[in-house]
Amino acid sequence: MPAYKAPVEDALFLLNDVFHIERFANLPGFSDATPDVVEAMFGTAARFCEEVLTPLNPVGDQQGCRRGDDGRVVTPAGFKDAYRRCVEGGWIGVSVPPSYGGLGLPVAISQVIGEFLISANLAFAMYPTLTQGAIAALLAHGSPEQKALYVPKMAAGEWTGTMNLTESQCGTDLGLIRTKAVRAPDGSYRITGTKIFISAGEHDLAANIVHLVLARIEGAPAGTRGLSLFVVPKIIPNADGSLGEANAVSCGALEHKMGIHGNATCVMNYDGATGWLVAEENRGLHAMFVMMNEARVGVGLQGLALSEVAYQNAVQYAKDRLQGRALTGTKFKDLPADPIIVHPDVRRTLMTIRAFNEAARALVMWISILGDIARHSGSEKERQAAEDHMSLLTPVIKGVLTDLGFANTVMAQQVFGGHGYIRETGMEQFVRDARIPMIYEGANGIQALDLVGRKLGKDGGRAVMAFFNEVQGYIKEQSGDPAVKALAEPLGKALGHLQQATMWFMQNAMTKPDNAGAGATDYMHLFGLVALGYMWCRIAAAAQAARAADTSGRMDAKLVTARFFMERMLPETATRLARIQAGAAAVMELPAEAF
Repeated sequence: MPAYKAPVEDALFLLNDVFHIERFANLPGFSDATPDVVEAMFGTAARFCEEVLTPLNPVGDQQGCRRGDDGRVVTPAGFKDAYRRCVEGGWIGVSVPPSYGGLGLPVAISQVIGEFLISANLAFAMYPTLTQGAIAALLAHGSPEQKALYVPKMAAGEWTGTMNLTESQCGTDLGLIRTKAVRAPDGSYRITGTKIFISAGEHDLAANIVHLVLARIEGAPAGTRGLSLFVVPKIIPNADGSLGEANAVSCGALEHKMGIHGNATCVMNYDGATGWLVAEENRGLHAMFVMMNEARVGVGLQGLALSEVAYQNAVQYAKDRLQGRALTGTKFKDLPADPIIVHPDVRRTLMTIRAFNEAARALVMWISILGDIARHSGSEKERQAAEDHMSLLTPVIKGVLTDLGFANTVMAQQVFGGHGYIRETGMEQFVRDARIPMIYEGANGIQALDLVGRKLGKDGGRAVMAFFNEVQGYIKEQSGDPAVKALAEPLGKALGHLQQATMWFMQNAMTKPDNAGAGATDYMHLFGLVALGYMWCRIAAAAQAARAADTSGRMDAKLVTARFFMERMLPETATRLARIQAGAAAVMELPAEAF
C-alpha cells in the first residue's frame, strides 16, 4: 500500500521565507496566521491525512460509491467517519470569514491543507473542496439572506456544495444548456432539467447538499447571455436553518469511471425543483465563474498533489529496489546489487518530478496570496494588479499543472517497472486518478484557448505586460547576486521566448485564427515553464539566504533542484516557441475525410 508524508516543512518555507506572509498583515486574516498557529494547523492536518485518509485511498478506489435500495448514494467504508473527523478539524472553513463561522485565515493556508488532503485521497478531498468553491460563489454573489442561511452550515461541514453546469449535449459550450427555470409566485423558481458529471452530487456524508445550478429562465436570450444561477438545496431549509421538505432533485445514476471511484459522479435530475436566483437574471455565468475559477486553481492543485504522492512513493521504491550496479562502479558492496537510485536515468526521472512539485507548490501559493490581495487590499491599484495576475495565470495553473501532474504520475509508475502496473503498489491508481484533472473544469485545450484567445488581449494586454515586467524586473534585481544570477539568466532567455511567442500571435493570429488555435497548448506550457522558472528563482534566493543557518542540507537540495530545472527543463521553451512559429498549415491542411 502506498504511503504519504505531508510536505509541511516545504510549505512553511514558502510561506515564511519565500513569500514572507508577515508582509500582508494589513489584510484580513493574515495577522492571525502567526508562525506557531500555521505550523500547528499544518501538523494536525498532516497527521489526519497521513493516518486517516491515506489508508482509505485504496479502499475508496476498490469499493467505489454505490446506490442503496432507497436510491441514495453510499460512500465507501470509512468515508463517513473520515468526513466527520474532517469537519471536527475545521478544515472546510479555514478561509471562510469568521462572521459565517470560519477561521478567516488566508486562502494560501487552506490551499496547503487542500494539497495534503488531495495527495492523501483525491476522491475524498473533492467533497470538502467542492463545498469551499460553492461557498466562494455564494459569498461573492449571494444575497445577504442566502449567505446567512447557507454559508455557516457549509463552512461547518453540515451541508456540502456542488456546481451543476454540464448537460449531455453541452460541456464547454454552456450556451447550449437546456435546463429551464420558471418563476413561481413566491419569488422562487422551478428548475427542470438533467445535469451530468456532477461530482459529489449525492452522498451520505452530510445532512444536506447545496447545488448551484445554471439554468435558463423562460424567455431569456439564447446562448450564455441568457443563463442564470440558482441555489437548489437537496432538502429545502427552513428560515432558521433547520431542514424541511425534500426538494424535487435526485440522483438518476452513478457514472462508472476510470478513477476517483470514491467520489460520487452523478446524473442529477431536477423535476420542478425549487431554486432561488443567485445574483441577477441572465448573469449566471458571471456568478458561476467565481466558483469555476476557484475550482480551476483547485484542480491545478490536484495535479501537483498527485505528482507529490507519486514522487514520494517512487523515491522510496528507488532506494529499496536492488537492480544492477552503478555505471561508475559498485556503491553497495555488501548487497547483491545497488538500489536503482544510483542510476542516472532513475535520478533524472525523480529530479524532474521534484523540480516540478516544489515550483508548482510555490505558484499555487503565490496565486492564492494574490487572491486575498484582490479581495481585500485597500488599494484599488493593488487589487487590479492582483486580479490581472490571477486571471492570466488561472488557465496556466489548471492546464500545465494537471498535464505535468499526470505525466509525473506515469514517470513515477515507470520507476516501479512491472510492480507499478500491479494494484498493490498503488501507482496505477495515481495514474488513473491523475487523468481526470486534465479533463474536468474545462479540458486543458480549452484552458489554452482561453489563455491565448481571451486573456492575452484583455484590457489591451495589460495583464500579460505586467507579468513580463514583473519577471524582467526580478531578473534585473538579482543581477548582483552571483548565486541567483546563474538561475536568472536562463529565466531571462525563456522569458524572451515567451515574449517572442506573444508577438508572433499578435502578428499572425489576427487574420488567421487557426494559428492561435494550433499554438495555444504550446503557448500555455511555455508560459507555465516561465512561471515555474520564476518561482524557482524566488525559492533559490530564499534558500541562499537561509543556507548558512541550515544544518539539514535542505537548502542545498533546493539550490541543486533549482539548477536542475534551469538546465534540464526550462530549455524546452525553445521547442515550444518553434512549434508556435510553425503555424497551423500542417495542422489544418488534411481534409476531415483523410483522418
